[in-house]
Amino acid sequence: MTDFVEKYINPFTDYGFKKLFGEELNKDLLLDFLNELLKEEQGQIKDLTYLKTENLGAAENDRKAIFDLYCENEKGEKFIVELQKTKQNFFKDRTVYYSTFPIREQAKRDDWNYELKAVYTIAILDFVFDSDTNDVIKFRYDVKLKDIDTNKVFNDKLTFIYLEMPKFNKSVDELETRFDKWLYVLRNLNKLERIPDKLRERIFDKLFETAEIAKFTQEQVRSYEDSLKYYRDLKNSLDTARDEGTIEGKIEVAKNLLSSGVSIDLIINSTGLSEDQIKKLK
Repeated sequence: MTDFVEKYINPFTDYGFKKLFGEELNKDLLLDFLNELLKEEQGQIKDLTYLKTENLGAAENDRKAIFDLYCENEKGEKFIVELQKTKQNFFKDRTVYYSTFPIREQAKRDDWNYELKAVYTIAILDFVFDSDTNDVIKFRYDVKLKDIDTNKVFNDKLTFIYLEMPKFNKSVDELETRFDKWLYVLRNLNKLERIPDKLRERIFDKLFETAEIAKFTQEQVRSYEDSLKYYRDLKNSLDTARDEGTIEGKIEVAKNLLSSGVSIDLIINSTGLSEDQIKKLK
């Protein structure tokens, strides 16, 4: 088995995120996180059901959506939870587009009065939006449909929450709420060597036990290695793209991303190259 420098998995890898939050065995972790995130608005979510993450458009040729996590609570309200590792030019647009799928699937035939269950789209970001870089303190953005003049909520059935994790820099001693503790874990899990005393709670004990690489099977280690390599390659390539703004630099980055199996859509958004340019490289 490969020896890792880190003791615990990186939650910002696809494997790490789904290991912690996407398995039925660990559903209580996701439930606790969402309850802390939505405490003021939701009250207490009692149960969650995982739904299929691939959603098709209305017509055969329509673009589909593949969510990182998609679940439903006991009241029929839907939750899309997205992990975004790198900047994407139109990521906010993407989250709006994603929210249309759980809205459309609620449509009933015959006599339907258009009453909708609430839809929550939650994005955990490993970057900061360009528009937010000057605000170094605010890391959580709660977005709803509101009237511009009165600032009153026009409709409370659609909520977007964005967490810009690089801005969350509290130390263990500065953690005040359970939500603080969750954000600290997400931000620092793979950098820790043991469970901090301040996080000695049942839910976090389970999280650290689930995240400990030494307890993985060989197959799980291989899957995590692949996911970690993809994450590092993607970060390195996009860092290079920002440093090398020339077309030659972008082409070189696109080649590296293609060889790593990154989707064409993500390469387009990350480098600014056209689909035709990328297909020619392929």
